[in-house]
Amino acid sequence: MALWDKPEPAATPAAPASGSGPRPAGTMPASLYTPDSAGGPKERTEMKESIIAAGLSIEGKITGNGHVRVAGRFKGDIQVEGNLHIDSGARVEGQVRAGEVIVSGELQGNIESAKRVELQQGGTITGDVKAGSLTVAAGSRMRGAVDFGFEDSAKAGTTSAATTLLGGRSNVA
Repeated sequence: MALWDKPEPAATPAAPASGSGPRPAGTMPASLYTPDSAGGPKERTEMKESIIAAGLSIEGKITGNGHVRVAGRFKGDIQVEGNLHIDSGARVEGQVRAGEVIVSGELQGNIESAKRVELQQGGTITGDVKAGSLTVAAGSRMRGAVDFGFEDSAKAGTTSAATTLLGGRSNVA
């Protein structure tokens, strides 16, 4: 019996796997939208993460809308609307401007206009920090001026406290 003589089963549309094959026009994978309160699809504002892997050394400049994770070495300025995570054993040399900055490795440079900075155990910052909030873990190190808890534009005339943190101790000037 030939294949064309067999009746075909009723075709049921299956949801395409994310990132595989062509999609019908006007549709997007479920991972790219969430329903809004009216029940219709709404695009997700979640940003993708770019990674500089361990063992890589890159020199240049990073700008954009996504999150960045550095596990290797990067020399240059980083300006992203997302978050920056510097992994343990990683090193960044340059000025940083990001929404949130988490330092588990080493940063040599200033952090400007971050909403939140987290210096984790074993992390090191050598440079000035301006952030909405700052979390410093025991066992981390920092050398530089710190300005946190103030709105940049609303409190531009406010004097900031300079703090030096060495091995968990702080000296306020």
